[in-house]
Amino acid sequence: MAKQKSIYTCTECGGQIPKWQGQCPHCMAWNTLVETVAEAAPANRYSALAQPSQLQRLSDVEALETPRQTTGIAEFDRVLGGGLVPGGVVLIGGDPGIGKSTLLLQALCHLGAHKRVLYVSGEESAQQIALRARRLALDAGPVQLLAEIQLEKISATLIAHQPDVAVIDSIQTVYSEALQSAPGSVAQVRECAAQLTRLAKQAGITVILVGHVTKEGALAGPRVLEHIVDTVLYFEGDSNSSFRLIRAFKNRFGAVNELGVFAMTEKGLREVSNPSALFLSHHGQEVAGSCVMVTQEGTRPLLVEVQALVDEAHAPNPRRLSVGLEQNRLAMLLAVLHRHAGIACFDQDVFVNAVGGVKITEPAADLAVLLAIVSSLRNKPLPAKLVVFGEVGLAGEVRPVQRGQERLKEAAKLGFTHAVIPLANKPKQGIAGMEVVTVDRLDEAVAYCRA
Repeated sequence: MAKQKSIYTCTECGGQIPKWQGQCPHCMAWNTLVETVAEAAPANRYSALAQPSQLQRLSDVEALETPRQTTGIAEFDRVLGGGLVPGGVVLIGGDPGIGKSTLLLQALCHLGAHKRVLYVSGEESAQQIALRARRLALDAGPVQLLAEIQLEKISATLIAHQPDVAVIDSIQTVYSEALQSAPGSVAQVRECAAQLTRLAKQAGITVILVGHVTKEGALAGPRVLEHIVDTVLYFEGDSNSSFRLIRAFKNRFGAVNELGVFAMTEKGLREVSNPSALFLSHHGQEVAGSCVMVTQEGTRPLLVEVQALVDEAHAPNPRRLSVGLEQNRLAMLLAVLHRHAGIACFDQDVFVNAVGGVKITEPAADLAVLLAIVSSLRNKPLPAKLVVFGEVGLAGEVRPVQRGQERLKEAAKLGFTHAVIPLANKPKQGIAGMEVVTVDRLDEAVAYCRA
């Protein structure tokens, strides 16, 4: 019997080479090549789904606004950009047991009242899905269920029944008979996702793919899986907390970086209408090293408490540790604080944390981080009901951030009475019940908080 020929496939870009090497020559990623069986692609495997096309002018194409399908879960609709789009393909990933299947089952039960929905389960049996629906007290009567992992049978069911929304749970369990590799391999994941995407575009079916994640938190399989779909969502959460976050990293039909907040309960995932309360600690008295900032997640302003602890270093190299914030930016901010405000931390350990497990990626947190560090270093609490935001440059200037007016209104709504913001973000009209202090330099903000 002839020995099967093997090739090496990159898990990042899907590129293939005949021999193993440390770096992928296609995307230059290191240690991403895995051995797979070389397979000859069958001829005309896409012909059944191919649509005839012809040359036409872009101005002659009639662009129609397709109404979105609301899932009945407001936080989920927010992340999707207003709801599901017919013919759109959504990829949602997250850690095992975080609630992906629970959320999608709840959404399908809501949609089933006025749409044709189909749940394709490749990991759980029909009895397990029924038990979950009963435990969550859901009206699962209109939901059609198919326990199948073969791509050809799934495609035939989609074509025959023409559902409005179909959930594939999960894409790593689906396999195609055209390939000999095992389900979950790079070739199978890429092939099945491409076939389902073409079917969704042709038939106008909204397809939601559930994807597994690796130990690093990235979607398992090639990164091309993220490129061919329309929307990529990540389910985040801490195993020690009941709160879950859904974040959009790609959305062809809406804004990215939107955030949806849920709480896991015995009856499933419940929407959190006021997520700012999750990220604010309730201290009995004022404490040093705590500063509240307003971050912008897509179109939603969120109040997040930034905590800093500055302690005398007992080692030659002081530690710089940040949780929820970029660590390299912390080192840069400490240098700016020393140069332009005269406050040195070269002999101090500095620890910074964003409360609630939220990850802040925008530079609007710079000013709040520095004021929290100064407060902890001097062991002097910041003024009560104070909110801060602003980007700090290397020259010591406080730069403006986007949507400053919305941030101030959100803080005022939650009872904050003082704000330190960049001069360029000064509101044209006063905010009722809030005293706004504008600063142009870092030393001005430090001097205000010392007073």
